[in-house]
Amino acid sequence: MKIDKKIIKELSDYLDEFNLTELEYTEKDTKIKVSKNNVSINNQSSTHNNNLAPSTEILKNPIKKSGIEVTSPIIGTAYHSPEPGAKKFVEVGKKIKKGDTVMIVEAMKTMNHVPSTSDGVVKEICVEDGQPVEFGQTIIILE
Repeated sequence: MKIDKKIIKELSDYLDEFNLTELEYTEKDTKIKVSKNNVSINNQSSTHNNNLAPSTEILKNPIKKSGIEVTSPIIGTAYHSPEPGAKKFVEVGKKIKKGDTVMIVEAMKTMNHVPSTSDGVVKEICVEDGQPVEFGQTIIILE
């Protein structure tokens, strides 16, 4: 597949001219998507993606979490208490032991208790009550 650089250049110029962050152009089986951070072309007759300009966004001060992270074992919805209005499993500053339930993650109508992976004091609760969580996402941090 031959890449028409003129179209990509024109689309990139439109980003600046109209103060856009992303623009997508489709013609027959070719799809060109241009954003301020990267450019990709997707030929829809194949599942091939070419990244022409990788993202140049660099975090100058990455967020570093110090402490022991307790992560979600599954994808689902996190809850701080066993039922609405009930006492929360943990609060910031509360001392907990390994195995204590720190949260519930609901997945497919099943309530899964998430145990603490170690002893410690709750330093931070990283998710809101009722917030969706991903597998491996940090839900609390212990000191």
